[in-house]
Amino acid sequence: MPAWKALPAAVRDTHRAFVDVGNWSDGDVVRVSLGVSRPYLVTNPAHVQEVLHERAAIYPRGDDTALWRSVRKLVGDGILAEGDAWAASRRVLAPMFRPARINAMVDTMADAIAGAVDDLHGAATAGTPIDVGRELSRIVCSAIMRVFFADRITVRDALRIMKAQETIVTAMAPRILAPLVPWWIPMPGDRRFRAAVRSIDDILLPVLRQAQRQPDDGDDLLSRLVRARADDGRALSEKRMRDDLVSMVAVTTETSTVVLTWLWPLLANHPDVANRLYDEIDRVVGGGPVRGDHLAELTYTRMVLDELLRLYPAGWILPRRAATTDVLGGVRINKGATVILSPYVTQRMTAWWGPAAEAFDPERFAAGREAADGRHRYAYYPFGVGMHRCLGEHLFNLEAILIVATLLSRFRFALTDTSMPGVKVAASTRPARTVEMILKPVAPVPAR
Repeated sequence: MPAWKALPAAVRDTHRAFVDVGNWSDGDVVRVSLGVSRPYLVTNPAHVQEVLHERAAIYPRGDDTALWRSVRKLVGDGILAEGDAWAASRRVLAPMFRPARINAMVDTMADAIAGAVDDLHGAATAGTPIDVGRELSRIVCSAIMRVFFADRITVRDALRIMKAQETIVTAMAPRILAPLVPWWIPMPGDRRFRAAVRSIDDILLPVLRQAQRQPDDGDDLLSRLVRARADDGRALSEKRMRDDLVSMVAVTTETSTVVLTWLWPLLANHPDVANRLYDEIDRVVGGGPVRGDHLAELTYTRMVLDELLRLYPAGWILPRRAATTDVLGGVRINKGATVILSPYVTQRMTAWWGPAAEAFDPERFAAGREAADGRHRYAYYPFGVGMHRCLGEHLFNLEAILIVATLLSRFRFALTDTSMPGVKVAASTRPARTVEMILKPVAPVPAR
């Protein structure tokens, strides 16, 4: 089995280098030489299924992989851990994300999103460019803080948390690229990482402690955590509650903001897709506010978002550590070896998506297309696979449509720079530069 010497290319353009490795390997398990680290890259959907689902016990997350060591420094034990801690947290948190509950909250989310989008009319009327990532953060926080946190966390504080999260995921980059460097050796980004974690705790811990002092029977996340502590004979610790709270703030805000930031440069470079999207939203929504009843009719909008997730999944790399010696795709994986999976890579490979794999084409997700193309079900896994599949998948699928439909029912847009941004080396798939656009009102603020 040859090893791909990817280090120079990975330093220049990490994401491009890994896609090149995937295409070169044609889906074979291949060892990637990254200097002192030589992980195995797994890109074949059948192997993804084995690692993340069928043999997940052999390939746990591994607390000593570079990414998970960094993540644990932020979120500790809980829903992003393994074993009993993960199972206990999932029992508490999973009901918050059940489709029935999310569906019941759609119009509440829609109202919060509409109110946040209303605030863009001033900039649109003045022709002032807006920072897409910043405004999406504000819109997402407006919805999430109401639905999941019963407005106990203000939008202003939520935006401070998201800013700290952005610092954290970018500060992790040196350790992701140098995974064997122990934590006791200082690296660039460490100080920013620790300061950002402290700033998140400074916001969330007082809110958590206030919820403990005044428990209630609410359906928000904090109420559920406090009740779980009261009901747990082992006395769920405040640290565990804190870890789950931090995890859930990240899960419910990061994906939507990061992924949707990529939509606008893609639409700017594909006016045919943008025009079809406008037509559908204008036909379905008209001049009124977006409601839950509209979602089933916004089929092309859903296709656009599915294709967006294919090219720009929020979590681009999923490291695992072999708990025992195994054979994967005919390759011996020794106990303790690092295995890397990447939705970003698999979802851009010509072996699974054809010669135009990196082209933006929502028609890939038209009804019946997956079966017609003979596509493996795990050629597309932006939310993960198996027991660790992201709890927020259904939330994203509804919230993203609400945000896009609300914005495009009110405005048309023009980017200040129509080129596609590069991808920043970080824990999530973030643009390497700010995306700015100018909005033009096409409809008055609808009555709600």
